[in-house]
Amino acid sequence: MSTLLLHHSSYLSHLTPIGHPERPDRLRAIDRILENERFLILERDTAPIGRFQDVARAHRADYINGIHRKMPRDGIIQLDQDTTLSPGSWEAAMRAVGGACKAVEEVMEGKVTNAFSLSRPPGHHAESQRSMGFCVFNNAAIAARFAQDHYGAERVVIVDIDVHHGNGTQEIFWADKTVMYASIHQGQLYPGTGEKNEEGEFGTIVNAPLVAGDGGDTFKEAFLQKLLPRINNFAPDLVIISAGFDAHQRDPMGSLRLSEIDFAWVTRQLMEVADKHSNLKLVSLLEGGYDLEGLARSCAAHVMTLMDH
Repeated sequence: MSTLLLHHSSYLSHLTPIGHPERPDRLRAIDRILENERFLILERDTAPIGRFQDVARAHRADYINGIHRKMPRDGIIQLDQDTTLSPGSWEAAMRAVGGACKAVEEVMEGKVTNAFSLSRPPGHHAESQRSMGFCVFNNAAIAARFAQDHYGAERVVIVDIDVHHGNGTQEIFWADKTVMYASIHQGQLYPGTGEKNEEGEFGTIVNAPLVAGDGGDTFKEAFLQKLLPRINNFAPDLVIISAGFDAHQRDPMGSLRLSEIDFAWVTRQLMEVADKHSNLKLVSLLEGGYDLEGLARSCAAHVMTLMDH
């Protein structure tokens, strides 16, 4: 079977201020590299609009309605010091939700082997009732709940490889024994969460913080020793990757020293988890990555690995 790439032009209409790292050029850089002939066999589709009830699986209704009311008719407004809205942000955010749910649908129904939703704004900092860190709705959390509600998934793991800890995903599933959140990230970095002792009410939160300057070897050791055994013991019937690429050595937002080879390696490890426990069911959702060259190369390595199933 094939790898599905989900995308939509509306993601470019979510505008941020000049100089903001989370900018439309991120997706343009990825689009260019995925036009290479190596990716011709990718199955491609457009992300649909997500539904209110999909978002409400992870966020309070008053928060969702509040975001909708704040959408500007022109210009850019600040939700917080990092997160902005423009006239095109609602459609972009809702299609990011729709793309995440569509990816789950295609994978769970066996139409494709795995799927990658190439979307923005990212999601893993968005808590159940608070926007943060460029994120409006938590796409990974919504995807996990969608898989449970529509396909009866009993154990979903969300593996976060972004350089920043996904405080939003952790908050949403803190007291949930059916969803494991496993994150490998740079410690003592925004947003200040993700310490090893943050384990959730049922021990389904797993954090492996790294130190500024750590490279691929340390990343691999931490993943193999701290995350992988816990993930395998959980035996997930769906693997969701919060695929951030800002741990790349070129990225200005963190201080880890990973290369695209390391992202390919961890993708392969998670594909093996999916092969072992869930009949290859794996969904990947774009999170961070702010150096355009590092992001594009890392994303290409990630997708190439997904295609090699």
